[in-house]
Amino acid sequence: MTDNTMWFPHLNNNNNKTALIDGSISISYATLNRCIEELVSSLLINRADLNEERIAFFVPASLHYVTALFAIWRAGGIAVPLNVSAALPELEHALATAGVTRLLTVKEYLPRLVDLCTSLQIEILTLEQPQPAALQLPPLPQPDRRAMILFTSGTTSKPKGVVSAHKTIRAQVRTLTAAWAWEADDTIPLFLPLHHIHGIINVLCCGLWAGATITLFPKFDMEPLLQQISQHRYSVFMAVPTIYVKIIMYLDTLDAEQRELICSGFAAMRLNVSGSAACPVKVYNDWLDLTGQTLLERYGMTEIGMAIANPYNGERRAGAVGIPLPGVRVALFDEDHRQITREDTPGEIRIQGDNVFIEYWQNQEATTNSFHEGWFCTGDVAVLESGYYRIMGRSSVDIIKSGGYKLSALEIEGTLLTHDAIAECAVVGVEDDTWGEAVTAFIVLKSGDNLEYEGLKVWCETRMSPYKIPKRMVIRETLPRNAMGKVTKPDLKKLLSA
Repeated sequence: MTDNTMWFPHLNNNNNKTALIDGSISISYATLNRCIEELVSSLLINRADLNEERIAFFVPASLHYVTALFAIWRAGGIAVPLNVSAALPELEHALATAGVTRLLTVKEYLPRLVDLCTSLQIEILTLEQPQPAALQLPPLPQPDRRAMILFTSGTTSKPKGVVSAHKTIRAQVRTLTAAWAWEADDTIPLFLPLHHIHGIINVLCCGLWAGATITLFPKFDMEPLLQQISQHRYSVFMAVPTIYVKIIMYLDTLDAEQRELICSGFAAMRLNVSGSAACPVKVYNDWLDLTGQTLLERYGMTEIGMAIANPYNGERRAGAVGIPLPGVRVALFDEDHRQITREDTPGEIRIQGDNVFIEYWQNQEATTNSFHEGWFCTGDVAVLESGYYRIMGRSSVDIIKSGGYKLSALEIEGTLLTHDAIAECAVVGVEDDTWGEAVTAFIVLKSGDNLEYEGLKVWCETRMSPYKIPKRMVIRETLPRNAMGKVTKPDLKKLLSA
């Protein structure tokens, strides 16, 4: 391979700068690189190349996670990051759909995974076990080779596997590192989910590409994170609107001195980014008042990475996601597939560029349906106002953006309908200051049955990821339907308003 920029330039055995902080341990780029090379040798087992073998990993944010992701890429495999809070049926769907043959994890998760992997004939490897010394490495994968499958929810009842090539990931990373002025001196906390493009690409990969230092948090842990921020540990902060809301609410509980220490830590940063869901204007303004930071809001999704963003240098507008990023082509189209050229006219966002994914894994119908004349159809509706895009909503009421996740209402409904007491249900997203949209379930019970919200919540905990569990339950005798028998979800939202 002739393009050496495919690999991360700071990952080499001579770079002793700190790459990762994992708890109390600092890991240099040189140490991280050696860990990756050793795992590459272990994965290859005398093979020349993994030839796009799908290898999953079930690992929280840690040195082990980063080693697994980069070793699979370096060895020519397809990385399948899994959600460590997912329920077993969700894991089974991801593993089976992707045709995973090996799964990497850590010892604490073995009891949870053994039976599932045995049933699917998947080999489990623990990352704590000693790896062989690095052998001769294979050539870097060609740019067009598949590199990663991330599972996302669409308008169907089951998540689809979004396939990105090495060149896709490179385009996304290089665009963002340039657009947001990443530097080797940057420091950033990473607490976002690492089965999601926001945490993987925007933070982890951009940080490592730039030679920055990333502090890993297995989850969002408010108090220790804010303690570090009060000590001016970070120069960049990236989060979803829900996190900003929670921090604002927490700051309100502190005395003036404590609040000022934390706010001064944010104020000293060069960049605060909000994404994965629309940032309410109130949150945008409250954050500015508290910290002096003008949030940089952006727009993206699993299939395209980031496509639109407010400028790093230039005007950032509350309620707008900004302008197209370099190398990304953006246009609005009406329902008849005609491109909209006038401002203030709503249309579906469609995207072209090297940042766009290859395909939905082994789902040619879904892949074909998601493109029109070379444009990827996002399903999101926006309007162009004085050169800036503003998101208006989704073209499908069955997609809910909650806490930075894009959720399938149909998938949640399908699970709820397996409850013994539920006869019918409909799930919608209701506007919420904390979550962006709160998952709300309208339920018709079977005759003679009762159901309380707390009981439903406990039932859901073993059947779906925490962020998919309804935040509210409404019991109804019937659900409104149209002449075709389909539930009219806008009418459900009107019922709440009334």
